[in-house]
Amino acid sequence: MLVLVMTGLMVCVAVLAAASAYGVLHRRRSGRVRVRGRDDGKRLGADRLGGALGERATLLQFSSAFCAPCRATRRVLGEVAGMVPGVTHVEIDAEAHLDLVRELGILKTPTVLVLDADGRIVRRATGQPRKADVIAALGEAV
Repeated sequence: MLVLVMTGLMVCVAVLAAASAYGVLHRRRSGRVRVRGRDDGKRLGADRLGGALGERATLLQFSSAFCAPCRATRRVLGEVAGMVPGVTHVEIDAEAHLDLVRELGILKTPTVLVLDADGRIVRRATGQPRKADVIAALGEAV
């Protein structure tokens, strides 16, 4: 009986440790702006975005209707676009543009793509990005 209790306890501790490690890793990676190799060379025009590209850069946000972090991301990107001249914020409903979502490999919302003046993807963030990270990513686009 004691062996069964000890085995169950060890399994429980192992599962809790694995779940905690996954949670910490997921939290650290969410919202970080990074370069994605598969985005190299991909270019998006105003016709695909449903809005004009920014003169210097475009912050393209993929959102969904019931996404709470999407609202906070919209606010952050709007503030950055208002601070930096020539930068535009465009928001796309991921559910209404599934072809574009599949083409770009968007797996969750919010996802933010930083486009240069020609519409080339230079950075990508999955999750809610911090304002400082967005401003730093714009440095590469402009």
